[in-house]
Amino acid sequence: MITYQIERRSGVATYMQIVLQTKQALRLGVLVPGDKLPTAKEVVETAAINPHTVLKAYRELEREGLVELQPGRGTFVRRGLGSTDAASQAPLREELTAWLHKAEEAGLDAEDAAALFDACRAEVYATADSPSQAGPTHP
Repeated sequence: MITYQIERRSGVATYMQIVLQTKQALRLGVLVPGDKLPTAKEVVETAAINPHTVLKAYRELEREGLVELQPGRGTFVRRGLGSTDAASQAPLREELTAWLHKAEEAGLDAEDAAALFDACRAEVYATADSPSQAGPTHP
């Protein structure tokens, strides 16, 4: 089960943090279709937030077709987001973790490493998405 970590100083609305953390868990295979999300009461107890905030987040996830609210039963994952499962991501995760350790040894803090990663990601995916760079497409 997922445990939400609310960053009060992040500048991101609390309900949106729940939405984003749920989506990340779906992408990483931590949550899969059929899994039950924590109840609003459980989230309130662990994160010390208003129950309406949790319900707002869950309604947003439902609107996006990611979860299904079943009255009296709970909120269940309807579909995942990841293009691969957690097992196939494991080698990439190990490589990325090793890279982060190297970045830390080189003097980069977490924000520096994230900025470098984001810049590289933008270059790779911009190139891959560019029609002139991506190569032929097949119908």
